[in-house]
Amino acid sequence: MSRILTIGEPMALFVAEQEGLLDDAQRFSRFIAGAEVNFSIGMSRLGHQVTYVTQLGLDPFGRNIHKFLRKNKIDTTYVSYEPAFVTGMQWKQKVKSGDPEVFSARKNSAASHMDIKLIKKIKWTDYDHLHLTGIPPALSKSCRELVYQMMKEAKENGLQVSFDPNLRPGLWPDKQEMALVINELASQADIIFPGIDEGRQLTGKTDVLDIAAYYHEAGVPTVVLKLGAEGAFTSCMNGKQFYTEGFPVKEVVDTVGAGDGFAVGVVSGLLEGLELSDSIARGAAIGALAVMSPGDNDGLPNREELIHFMKREPIG
Repeated sequence: MSRILTIGEPMALFVAEQEGLLDDAQRFSRFIAGAEVNFSIGMSRLGHQVTYVTQLGLDPFGRNIHKFLRKNKIDTTYVSYEPAFVTGMQWKQKVKSGDPEVFSARKNSAASHMDIKLIKKIKWTDYDHLHLTGIPPALSKSCRELVYQMMKEAKENGLQVSFDPNLRPGLWPDKQEMALVINELASQADIIFPGIDEGRQLTGKTDVLDIAAYYHEAGVPTVVLKLGAEGAFTSCMNGKQFYTEGFPVKEVVDTVGAGDGFAVGVVSGLLEGLELSDSIARGAAIGALAVMSPGDNDGLPNREELIHFMKREPIG
């Protein structure tokens, strides 16, 4: 299987056990959060080798995350500890359906102090693919420089690059700077996965065709716009365009992590030699599975579960 490299900030996640406002929650269950963690776990469960670059606090949460990554067969060679700062944390509301409230405590976290030194020993020719999101460059100036350097190294060494904007406006000084940096990174990727609302924020366009055209003009070969329950719209620079229907779900438990699951499906499919349309369909399937579980990555399937779900067969 392929070897993938990614970078991100994994966080301790506390999910309320009872529905209602986070203000009133008394008991929480602990999970691990982070868009790139979700992506890494999803790829690992499908048999791909993932190396995760990050920096953790030398605290119980950081050590727990490190153990969690190893347990999920994720390579932690480039995971380091920073004793002067703490591991980031999140708290998430329990909801019957839809998007939960999420509160983060990540300012000045260990991960926000990542810099280029973390990747000095990486042998880029060992990898096939780099997956980036818009979260690490939002954490700090040093993180942004690190992500730019990773993009540069990947392109110079022939790696394919996927990019998911994963907009976090609260982490940026302003929306203008956010759009400038995210679009600059997106322009260097081979395939991007903005949600439709993200695409509108980043481009100022409203129609899927116009959003796709904006990124093609910037140099992006393949643009995949996530449309939520409606599926996805894919546009290629060669003129090929198509819609992919979403997979029906029995119950939407938690929407967090669905986009990461979608990226898992598309990237894994392409790395395994599937046609683009089949890879997008796989992404839609994994995204659907992700929303039916309470944790950010609990619903990400192994290969057998994915095959059954895509055939509309019962799992387990």
